[in-house]
Amino acid sequence: MGSIWEYANPVKFSQTVSRFLAPVAITAGACLVVGLIWGFFFTPDDFRQGSTVKIIYLHVPSALMAINAWFMMLVTSLIWLVRRHHVSALAAKAAAPIGMVMTVIALLTGAIWGQPMWGTWWAWDPRLTSFLILFLFYLGYIALWEAIDDPDTAADLTSVLCIVGSVFAVLSRYAVNFWNQGLHQGASFARVEAVTGGDTTEKVSNVFFVPLLVCIAGFVLLFVALVLLRTRTEIHKRRTRALLARERLA
Repeated sequence: MGSIWEYANPVKFSQTVSRFLAPVAITAGACLVVGLIWGFFFTPDDFRQGSTVKIIYLHVPSALMAINAWFMMLVTSLIWLVRRHHVSALAAKAAAPIGMVMTVIALLTGAIWGQPMWGTWWAWDPRLTSFLILFLFYLGYIALWEAIDDPDTAADLTSVLCIVGSVFAVLSRYAVNFWNQGLHQGASFARVEAVTGGDTTEKVSNVFFVPLLVCIAGFVLLFVALVLLRTRTEIHKRRTRALLARERLA
């Protein structure tokens, strides 16, 4: 079995993507269709939140991917800084717009849920605020890539920005643990009531949890498919620019 660093070779990476992209994309689509239809049409209303609880099938997966997309960018950015593999830098670049869209979906669906539950579309809650800042870091990251002509310099500077922005990715995930006074509830994976030994713990009921898992699987696989596709496209664009530059010099 070869080393994982074989896939840092652009040709090897592109060939591998060509084999796996279609199955991953089809599986992602199937999970999303099944999970969303199951969640929105075949689960009951919550006894407290009513039908608004069903927003979790979009909000939770998108918020999860918005945060983890940044962590994926952090890992690939560190690989670029340490090993100077161009595929890793291009993978981070490819993931940024996807992560930004996931952040927008999470913010919008959170507002739709928050208005009937909190009586407001927006509150300067620690998690919401850190999530908004994360969105701004996504915008800055994408803008920085576009503003710098030299790709290696752009990769260096965006990698540093990614490291700094990871602070807000962590805060977006754990803000409710740091600041108890926020409006945002705890992790949605710990939400169905069960009484044990006189203590009440909150978890999610299986009637909501199972379709939620299917939706999360769909979002994860969709993210993987889009990142693979966009990374391969970035490799082809880089190769095309290099060929055009050689023709100008010839």
